[in-house]
Amino acid sequence: MENLKTYKFDEAFEASLDYFGGDELAARVWVNKYAMKDGLGNIYEKSPVDMHWRIANEIARIEKKYKNPLSAQDVFDLLDHFRYIVPAGSPMTGIGNNHQVASLSNCFVIGLDGDADSYGAILRIDEEQVQLMKRRGGVGHDLSHIRPKGSPVNNSALTSTGLVPFMERYSNSTREVAQDGRRGALMLSVSIKHPDSEAFIDAKMTEGKVTGANVSVKLDDEFMRDAVEDKPYIQQFPTNGKNPLIKKSISAKTLWQKIVHNAWKSAEPGVLFWDTIIRESLPDCYADLGFRTVSTNPCGEIPLCPYDSCRLLSINLYSYVVNPFTKDAYFDYELFKKHVALAQRMMDDIVDLELEKIEQIKNKIKHDPQSEEVKGTEYHLWEKIYNKSGMGRRTGVGITAEGDMIAAMGLCYGTDKATDFSVNVHKTLALSAYGSSVQMAKERGAFEIYDAKREENNPFVKRIKEADPKLYEDMTKYGRRNIACLTIAPTGTTSLMTQTTSGIEPVFMPVYKRRRKVNPNDTDVHVDFIDEVGDSYEEYIVYHRKFLTWMTINGYDTNKKYTQEEIDDLVAKSPYFKATANDVDWLMKVRMQGAIQKWVDHSISVTINLPNNVDEALVNRLYVEAWKSGCKGCTVYRDGSRSGVMVSVDKKKEEKKAVTINPDSMPCKPPQVTEVRPQELDCDVVRFQNNKEKWVAFVGLLNGYPYEIFTGLQDDDEGIVLPKTTTKGRIIKRTNEDGSHRYDFQFENKRGYKTTVEGLSEKFNPEYWNYAKLISGVLRYRMPIDHVIKLVGSLQLASESINTWKNGVERALKKYVIDGTEAEGQKCPVCGHESLVYQEGCLICKNCGASRCG
Repeated sequence: MENLKTYKFDEAFEASLDYFGGDELAARVWVNKYAMKDGLGNIYEKSPVDMHWRIANEIARIEKKYKNPLSAQDVFDLLDHFRYIVPAGSPMTGIGNNHQVASLSNCFVIGLDGDADSYGAILRIDEEQVQLMKRRGGVGHDLSHIRPKGSPVNNSALTSTGLVPFMERYSNSTREVAQDGRRGALMLSVSIKHPDSEAFIDAKMTEGKVTGANVSVKLDDEFMRDAVEDKPYIQQFPTNGKNPLIKKSISAKTLWQKIVHNAWKSAEPGVLFWDTIIRESLPDCYADLGFRTVSTNPCGEIPLCPYDSCRLLSINLYSYVVNPFTKDAYFDYELFKKHVALAQRMMDDIVDLELEKIEQIKNKIKHDPQSEEVKGTEYHLWEKIYNKSGMGRRTGVGITAEGDMIAAMGLCYGTDKATDFSVNVHKTLALSAYGSSVQMAKERGAFEIYDAKREENNPFVKRIKEADPKLYEDMTKYGRRNIACLTIAPTGTTSLMTQTTSGIEPVFMPVYKRRRKVNPNDTDVHVDFIDEVGDSYEEYIVYHRKFLTWMTINGYDTNKKYTQEEIDDLVAKSPYFKATANDVDWLMKVRMQGAIQKWVDHSISVTINLPNNVDEALVNRLYVEAWKSGCKGCTVYRDGSRSGVMVSVDKKKEEKKAVTINPDSMPCKPPQVTEVRPQELDCDVVRFQNNKEKWVAFVGLLNGYPYEIFTGLQDDDEGIVLPKTTTKGRIIKRTNEDGSHRYDFQFENKRGYKTTVEGLSEKFNPEYWNYAKLISGVLRYRMPIDHVIKLVGSLQLASESINTWKNGVERALKKYVIDGTEAEGQKCPVCGHESLVYQEGCLICKNCGASRCG
């Protein structure tokens, strides 16, 4: 690198704070996630200005290879202050960054050709998934090729275990990669035609299972018709075979009701309307040449063929509203069309940059010290991705700030008028992007397998032909530079830097403080974390720049402290009124998504956020309407349906730091103090490592609340030997003949037979036993779990072995902390703020979004 100057965190933070006009959250997000760093954490950029020049210079370097090149200044002006064009996280982090060897692609799909139903194929996919995730890629793959449970196999098992164990394998691999700041994100899909699809749909309903993956089921039109009309539906394996080995008739309505129920209860599975995806897909016009779509990326907005990938970029729609929030507001279509064409051009340049990155990755693998046998899979994987990326030159131009754009135009989100306006914007975007791709084909050459004849009956191409006959004529003459161009993806933390919402979600009202992604593994479709506001408007105006703009334009004093009544009056007058997640007509939102989908060649990632009190019938109507409206997929989230996804709070908070929790929503209810231990207690089994030794913790539960804890060695002559699948059981207190007591652990195996491990206490080192008794004592007397964890963490123990054991005990207890509990006295190791809360056993920073698990 030419510029080897490094900056301290505080230097970069202060410069970025000035860049973002005093917005601490945006400044910290940029420094933590997007400033150029090396593997040691050294920071090489002082503010987003440096980052945008880095990107602009690299794109300008590629532009010089082609006719009529853009200058670095041209590109910088589009990127500056995230005003017009916003690259997604992987391009923003990786372009021009030679300190780290990583891909620029956000999304990958993998899958093997031919018969992939073998342990060799399953393990190959597992390794490829991990190799991509370690390079910052989200991965999707389909499981429809795995034979159903009970099928004969040619090995010692005799019959197949079916899909679910492999879902857990792939999920665990994702969680393994997503440690210590690395990223892992996974989408698993299966055809509804597969005989194991019901087990797939149910897999995540068991607490703690498949926690490292999003799951979506691929629904064909026949199944949807049969479900709506209550007709039988035929499942088979292979799912697309003419002479299936297995065939069975099921009630489509019954299975559909299960999908709806599970989505209502746990926000999964998502649904992919597969016939719509394939019917509309331009790449599938080249299915026989390797572009057959098999699954989607983790957020669902990019249906992909195996070993293709996509880079993402968003256009900030709000910036094209002139005179926002006034009666004279209008959308600058001419500037928008110009910038869309340039965005498509920049995306094509980023394909070239990605091909360079893949060459760097391949070169690194070549020079790694491991043997060819060890590194061969990884090298061959990147060869396949390189070939597919260069062959199709797929891009992902999308949008952000749709909700802000609609509000700034004085329209109400979810109305017919707003939908019609939005559809016109997306139609303009599609025609401009495709016009740019055709122009690049004329100047740079079409993607190598372009064939107008193959595409002539594609519905998306027919819409282009009808809307712009000249564009269609030029496309058939010169071809197109990119096999597909458009998507609408969740913008995640980049939306915090543009001060907008993501995708086509409406803006949240200023009765909420901030909206951002908090899932520790970054795997879920864009979700919300909601803080309660303080007493003054000043406290949260920075999180709603667009609302502040509306106030300023309309003559309101933004420095005044407003009462809650005054805030409510302001809200009612604003263009955001009745545009919150709970106010929007959800059916209208689905119809809006379907209408916009007609002008998006890939797909749209959007979650329909619903209040807690909606019934399953509404989820059913939304899913059916999504199918009928032409959506390619749909996901719903009902408030409180998934622990740790969306945390709502009581608006009537009396103390600033108090957390109001509905006892009915607690994962475990604190019991009254029970002096006399019941003879039997339910028990959770938690495994951990202590000095590279495998240990197990038995957490006795009284009414779901931890009452006692035992720990011991696994797999030792004198230790505790348990099947790996054992996660629950009972601890039974026994009285020996001499009047002494012992504790036994009892569990049931898969066949329902009970096994008892006698004398847990005898399997402990006495020192560990005494510390466990201390911890069990404070649990028994109902000390809050977070305080127990703090107490355990503060113990000053004699040996290093006991200290690592202590850390394992902490991990075992964290899963019982109520989500949203503040970790008092603990500071975030990234931003230094005392703003940590527990979420699903992990500590999440409310200030900067950093997470720490384990």
